[in-house]
Amino acid sequence: MPDIQRFTALAALLAGLSVALGAFGSHALETMVTPERLQTWGTAVHYHMIHSIALLWLGLYLHHYPRRGVMVSAGLILAGTLVFSGSLYALVLLNIPVLGAITPIGGLLLISGWFTLAWYLIRKH
Repeated sequence: MPDIQRFTALAALLAGLSVALGAFGSHALETMVTPERLQTWGTAVHYHMIHSIALLWLGLYLHHYPRRGVMVSAGLILAGTLVFSGSLYALVLLNIPVLGAITPIGGLLLISGWFTLAWYLIRKH
């Protein structure tokens, strides 16, 4: 399977995982964590799903128009999603507040990914 197809499949898996984690949060966590932590979980799921869909779109775009700038953008968004949402999931499950300090790094990766995509699209046209 070519790299772009793997990337698109990974994006679809991430989207499915987002749904599963959302359901886990709604059904299993609601009696185990504080309402604030449940809201943090919801934020993680929300960003996870939005960026999974974006990665799926980028993978489909790359399938037809393989471009380095888009691939860099997709890589940054993938890393940002894993760090941002992953750190929030870990914060809720492990109740280690210092994990919240990692979340902004994920946010910066996400912002960088989107700005890289914008820069590529502006330059292209």
